[in-house]
Amino acid sequence: MGKGDVKTKRGKINRGTYGVRRRRKIRKRRPVEEQVSVDTKK
Repeated sequence: MGKGDVKTKRGKINRGTYGVRRRRKIRKRRPVEEQVSVDTKK
């Protein structure tokens, strides 16, 4: 139950892996309108 234990958060940090105990941060996707830069005003 420490750095050597792969099932714990500390063990995941030590190994540099991710899983249920250590989630990745979710990046919010930009709306499609922002990416394409569509001019909606006429």
